[in-house]
Amino acid sequence: MSTIPSANQVIKLLESWSPQRFAMESDRVGLMLGSLERPVKKVLVTLDVTEAVVQEAIEQDIDLIISHHPLLFKPLTEVDTDTAKGQVIQKCLQHEITVYAAHTNLDIAPGGVNDWIAEAIGLENTSVLVPQKTDALQKLVAFVPEENVEYVRKALGDAGAGHIGDYSHCTFNSDGTGTFIPGDGTDPHIGNRGEMTFVSEKKIETVVPDSKLAHVLNVLTDVHPYEEPAYDLYPLGLEGESIGLGRIGELPEGMPLETFAHALKDVFAVDGLRVSGDLGKTVKNVAVLGGAGEKYWPQALKAGADVYVTGDLTYHNAQDAQAEGLSLVDPGHHIEEIMKKSLASRLTNEADSANVQVSFKASAVSTEPFRFL
Repeated sequence: MSTIPSANQVIKLLESWSPQRFAMESDRVGLMLGSLERPVKKVLVTLDVTEAVVQEAIEQDIDLIISHHPLLFKPLTEVDTDTAKGQVIQKCLQHEITVYAAHTNLDIAPGGVNDWIAEAIGLENTSVLVPQKTDALQKLVAFVPEENVEYVRKALGDAGAGHIGDYSHCTFNSDGTGTFIPGDGTDPHIGNRGEMTFVSEKKIETVVPDSKLAHVLNVLTDVHPYEEPAYDLYPLGLEGESIGLGRIGELPEGMPLETFAHALKDVFAVDGLRVSGDLGKTVKNVAVLGGAGEKYWPQALKAGADVYVTGDLTYHNAQDAQAEGLSLVDPGHHIEEIMKKSLASRLTNEADSANVQVSFKASAVSTEPFRFL
């Protein structure tokens, strides 16, 4: 009989690749409301937590809401249930709905919001636009019985260990002998309780980025034949992959700015958008940053972008960028809505792989406050 996971178990699926430590300083991420110890059968993924979204959650018996934008970004001095925010909090508490936010950590994480936006546009050869930090590397050394080596080694590589440049599943292996005496309360895979056991083992050495370490160790524990897998971790003086905000990449073929802008209307299903620059200019190198990214236009220019796609652009910054030869496209902050279906799909796959019995649904409620008339 399968057990119902807690909210904490569900969140671990997300934080295994989008940990809170990726978030920008002073950003509010993590638990917003409720308890991570509550059992969870259904999860709703949304861009914002509005009253309409909470009502949707109530009607669908949702136990956990995962939101991109934090419900509680600024500290509260009171919870006035006559206000819109107070009513949202009250309904969540009344219906025992836990609320969790993954904000800039989900923007920064490889395979997160900015990669989803870049993929939707069709960008190739993407890299980080605004580096924030490097994903530090650890050396993992695991000791595995010879007959289980291939299975464990493949599982570690599939989980993200041993990736060096364009190579994956990189390991170094050496032979040795493991010894142990199983205690009275053990159920040893090899050997007998109370007897010294000698096992021919392989030492597998590989590298793991910090962002994937928790997941890789969980996989090691799951696939290793021993009750208590033996492994060592060593910090390395090597920098891993650069992680940060935004992405820059190339379109498969250059096209006029006007054609590109019209294409974005279809990609993001928006009624209109704002464009600055020569509409006849050919654009090929494209920088993107989900949300409000206008302050990073100099980085887009320096990175060689022909056009920068982001939200919440203002008059004078658009003028300055245009004067420097950088075109801008503002399809709105709300294009981050792409995260709903993408995150729900990824978490569904990860829950299936981890045998976690929970369902994920993308919110059908639009939280876009603007309309084009």
